[in-house]
Amino acid sequence: MITEYQQQLRERYLAAAVVAAPEPWRPVLDRETPIGGLLGIGFAVHPDSGHDLVMVVSSDGHGLFDAVTGEKIARDRDPDPDTSTPDAAPDLTCPGLGPIEGARVHIAGLFGGGLHRTAPDGWTLDVVSPEWPHDRVILSAYGGAPYKGPAGGAWWHVFHSQYSELRATGFSPSGRTLAVATSSDLTLWTRPEFDFED
Repeated sequence: MITEYQQQLRERYLAAAVVAAPEPWRPVLDRETPIGGLLGIGFAVHPDSGHDLVMVVSSDGHGLFDAVTGEKIARDRDPDPDTSTPDAAPDLTCPGLGPIEGARVHIAGLFGGGLHRTAPDGWTLDVVSPEWPHDRVILSAYGGAPYKGPAGGAWWHVFHSQYSELRATGFSPSGRTLAVATSSDLTLWTRPEFDFED
């Protein structure tokens, strides 16, 4: 039995259409990047450019994407079976590749773990499921509660997982990248650098 308040929340989420993330966020690519058998993702930083990187672990190997341009910068189709999935390590990490070879990357997804749900300047992500198992990703501005006001004011329904299972969603540690990973694709948004002390 749900309360009247919970029913109102459910109806609010059901009524909210998927919309573009607000400024300063912009999509990295025009659509999702298809990745069959996606198991999880993690973040790293490019040692030369300083760009956020997204490492993808899938049933077809490992990939590394530049989170600003969307470019795939490294691929390993045949990773070592002893370290190819994060559950092989107690801290849910996989070995890096390409420019982050030699580093370990924390992976969130099917095997557990998590990404940052709040950016340093207060942007917040929530996952709601008013029609379970179809998850919705809600982006809130600067700590605004997604439970108050209409969609498009202080919160936005930016992703709806209708066809694939949600694996992980969150911000990079820098707060400049927002990622949503499902069992079949990766969606990224980026924004310019910011000074969160302002």
